[in-house]
Amino acid sequence: MTTQSTSDPPGVKPEIDGKRPNYEQAILWVLVLGPFIALMAAIPVAWGWGLGARDIALALTFYVISGLGVTVGFHRYLTHGAFKAQRWLRVALAIAGSLAVQGSPIRWVADHRRHHAHADRDGDPHSPWRFGTSARAVAKGMAYAHIGWLFNRERTNEERFTPDLLADKDIARVDHQFPLWLAVTLFGPALIGGLWSQSWQGALTAFFWASLVRISFLHHITWSVNSVCHVIGERPFPVRDKSTNFWPLAIVSFGESWHNSHHADQTCARHGVGRGQLDISARLIAWFEQLGWAYDVRWPRAGHTGAGAKPAA
Repeated sequence: MTTQSTSDPPGVKPEIDGKRPNYEQAILWVLVLGPFIALMAAIPVAWGWGLGARDIALALTFYVISGLGVTVGFHRYLTHGAFKAQRWLRVALAIAGSLAVQGSPIRWVADHRRHHAHADRDGDPHSPWRFGTSARAVAKGMAYAHIGWLFNRERTNEERFTPDLLADKDIARVDHQFPLWLAVTLFGPALIGGLWSQSWQGALTAFFWASLVRISFLHHITWSVNSVCHVIGERPFPVRDKSTNFWPLAIVSFGESWHNSHHADQTCARHGVGRGQLDISARLIAWFEQLGWAYDVRWPRAGHTGAGAKPAA
């Protein structure tokens, strides 16, 4: 079953391409709720048999790699084309983003491009304003935008939103290999932790902290951009939607919470365009550019976000 928008001209591919199969829906429940339950159990488990420096080091390492894989790779590069990259870097970023367990590269990009096509309007897959503007409606909408939308079985049509990635053999290969990268991100920390500690306990604690808890924490940071950063915060740039800049999330989201700035200039490589707005993802892109690994980077121009949007009066 496909869904065609009434505003689409004849011949344009529909936005929705059927429903997720039952097995994919079941896997989604396990991958979303499993790490979240582990996160809820983190404190009592730590009191019971400990949390060591080794576990923290592994969790932080995998968090940074997978988190930047999403922000720099999936989002700024694959979705918006904020820069161009050498082939090996393109593949590495797609793999790193896959380690976040937020879906395969093409699936993630298709959903996000659909979001930008209809931001906070009908058709947006995760707008917190979908139920209305009353306090109760917005609270319900934030819950939906944060996590509820993931269980909507409508599947974004990749042929409509990501034809460029479907035609990219390297990205398509990484996309097809998503089960492999899922295994790497789940069991890699346990393998490293076991070898590092020379014990099964080291493998188990690494699996808990650096796999389950790390994945769940990163999930909620990413989802907070969808929910919090469309309701709470500042709107320095005039945009058609309700995106906001929310500074408390700037560090843990690697600069993604400067969301109003991003919506004002979607292809800009830097989201934190104001003075003092820390944007770790943009810094990494700058390093890639200095090393010659990235080129044609779309940086903001002075006084602008890069697309002519000026701060609101």
